[in-house]
Amino acid sequence: MTTIEIEHATAEALAPFGTIIGTDPSIPKLPITFYDGHVEVRQPGTFQSEAPPQLTVCRVKPRPLVIDYMERHPKHTQSFLPLGGKPFIAVFAPPSESMPQPDALRAFYFDGSSGFMMKRDVWHEFPYAVDEDMDLVVLLSSETNANLQEDPNGLGEATGPDLDKRNYKSRIGNIRLHLKA
Repeated sequence: MTTIEIEHATAEALAPFGTIIGTDPSIPKLPITFYDGHVEVRQPGTFQSEAPPQLTVCRVKPRPLVIDYMERHPKHTQSFLPLGGKPFIAVFAPPSESMPQPDALRAFYFDGSSGFMMKRDVWHEFPYAVDEDMDLVVLLSSETNANLQEDPNGLGEATGPDLDKRNYKSRIGNIRLHLKA
């Protein structure tokens, strides 16, 4: 069994995969001046989708830190935003046509103060809850949301024009994540 160490999520470490969504004073404020400076507006990234976007809320319960699936979306930039300040763990791999090998995977611990927007085609596993009942806002394309409700080959996989979700465990083997105490 291969083990991947979980890193702390930082803007620098996550740059190959996307953008942290959170309070970052290094991002210039937009010139919006309503409310006499009591509201500062920054734009850490731009959501892209070739199909109408959908905003979903997922209740995520803790599960074993083993990678079951990896998926990617060539037509949109998916976002994960935690509610209630609860931490989560996410696994990413660089864009590629073929499913990533274990040495390409990186796992990150998000402390709950920020979310993340992935670039198009970044391979990822659905986030892991660290605490009970972590609520996560997921911004994705309506096309992908529809494709996730199908399993055309009966292998616990889903595909579509904007979705390539593969059963990583059955195709590659057991990959375990390790969070240092």
